[in-house]
Amino acid sequence: MNDTRTMLAGPEHIEGLEKLFHAAGSPCFCRFWHFTGTNNEWLDICANAPRENADAFARALADRNDEARGIVALHDDGDSAPHVVGWLKVAPAAVMRKAYERRFYKQLPVLAGDREGVFLIACALVHPAFRKRGVAKALVGAAVTLAPSLGASVLEALPYRPSASVMDEALWMGPMGAYHAHGFVEVGGLDTYPVLRKSLAPR
Repeated sequence: MNDTRTMLAGPEHIEGLEKLFHAAGSPCFCRFWHFTGTNNEWLDICANAPRENADAFARALADRNDEARGIVALHDDGDSAPHVVGWLKVAPAAVMRKAYERRFYKQLPVLAGDREGVFLIACALVHPAFRKRGVAKALVGAAVTLAPSLGASVLEALPYRPSASVMDEALWMGPMGAYHAHGFVEVGGLDTYPVLRKSLAPR
């Protein structure tokens, strides 16, 4: 990891992020949480018009919209400009309502009340060539350090607990080990779909 660093994502990372999503075979471009159509319409866009997602993501990032808040991991091989090898969405709970309204989390008492300052971690993505090298753990660590500068006082995560049946899905929301390594604790939810939370020190 000495040749990889993390930072807040900005408009300057648009091209690198698009290459990362392509390399990972992910046509969603982290837009599922903001899509208001049906699941079938979403699947149709991902299969037949992924450019729509790419353009919407690029616009949100260029505008520094809350829908595109996140952390990037940059790898420097010494021979070219650093390239994006990881992405972690870190967005205010207010723009992530779709995640909280899913059937596993809807109406959970632990997610009720004042949500000011709560940010949700989602959409963990690591370049296939850089997996199992600590990139996801570094991204979560950067979220803990940098999220207060975005106005976060609490970070939440909704990962799937790893098992043979949901392992692929678990990776999209970040591996459990990365959260536990940075002090996240389980505060509710189901055994397979826990709610993790960490209070942040102000910056």
